[in-house]
Amino acid sequence: MDFGLTEEQRIMLDTARDFSRSEIRPLANQHYHQDQRIPAAALDEVIKKANQLRLLDYYFPESFGGLGIEDRTIACLITEELAWGDAGIAVHLMASGLTAKAIDAMGTEDQKRQWLAGFTNPDNQPVLPKVGAFCLTEPGSGSHVLGLSTSALREGDHWVLNGTKMFITNGGRADLYIVVAQTDPKAESTPERAAGLGAFVVEKGTKGLSSSSDMKKWGVLASNTTEVVLENVRIPVENRLGGPDGLQGGGMAGVYETLEVTRVGVAASALGIARAAFDEALAYAKQRVQKKPIIHFQAVSHMLADMETEIQAARLLTWKAAWMAEKKVPFERGEGSQAKYYASEIAVRACLKAIQIHGGYGFMKEYNVGRWLNDAIVYRIWEGTSEIQKNTIARYLSNVES
Repeated sequence: MDFGLTEEQRIMLDTARDFSRSEIRPLANQHYHQDQRIPAAALDEVIKKANQLRLLDYYFPESFGGLGIEDRTIACLITEELAWGDAGIAVHLMASGLTAKAIDAMGTEDQKRQWLAGFTNPDNQPVLPKVGAFCLTEPGSGSHVLGLSTSALREGDHWVLNGTKMFITNGGRADLYIVVAQTDPKAESTPERAAGLGAFVVEKGTKGLSSSSDMKKWGVLASNTTEVVLENVRIPVENRLGGPDGLQGGGMAGVYETLEVTRVGVAASALGIARAAFDEALAYAKQRVQKKPIIHFQAVSHMLADMETEIQAARLLTWKAAWMAEKKVPFERGEGSQAKYYASEIAVRACLKAIQIHGGYGFMKEYNVGRWLNDAIVYRIWEGTSEIQKNTIARYLSNVES
């Protein structure tokens, strides 16, 4: 068991850390301290710079124009560093990865060749990559995936999609939408509904596809979040992931594979927020003096000790799940959900403790810790709520031999 970083891991970590410190954090502070949204043009410039550094497409196979880095620990390192700078900007930068993962998990080889290349930057140019949106959540169906009502009906050589998706990241700016829909209008039982699920590629500009304006959120402000509406959207049968009948990897198994693996990335992002809050609290406790630096008061030092221990524990859970995913070791105890659940919970706790250590200043917008709390809270909700993660872990445990 070796916890040291390889040379490649260290290089990618340093690249992401330097970029986060020099580009992401200053941009976030410049606007958020003045209660401003970051302009779209400024966000585009950050994307171009990150893309030129290959921080967005490193995990794509070389055959599709990526760097071919399969090391999931590197993915965790990069994600944590970007979220440390600002979670909203990190989501804005990396949200397309969920779309790409869905194509990779459920698509045929021909589909991967057709749609993945646009997400990569083999020439190392400062250009905008293709933007993707993964459309799963609905107004009446969030964590309960099988309860979704968006339909996909086969009509000759086309699929016709109807329904509404809610809280879709990149919904208003995507070039490519992956829409999860129910293909069996008669499905009633759980097995029937699971078997009927399919994932479909809908390209920007397709007739009947529309989105709402960007929703106003409490946190992750730089990310684009909208409603996506599909009204008689007609797409070729070839646009169903896994082939026209979804028999080559599409369906419920593909959706779960996509979510369970990407939850490791969500855990790493939550970890970045927690570490940002801890770093700020530690620095403040050392320089804030009440007869002596407040770090020397036991109440403060114990909060810092709790934060440090919980962050280290969350990182180990996250790295273990990443290692398992890379080595294709089955998640027999819900390790992906364990990492996401624990990291998101400790991110909220770390931010609350950081605010408490700052006292009244922690409640002021000139300081960052309150902003990070707003960012952290959504990590207990998206990609499966904390309660759903516990259900998932318990489901795994029910099949573990004692």
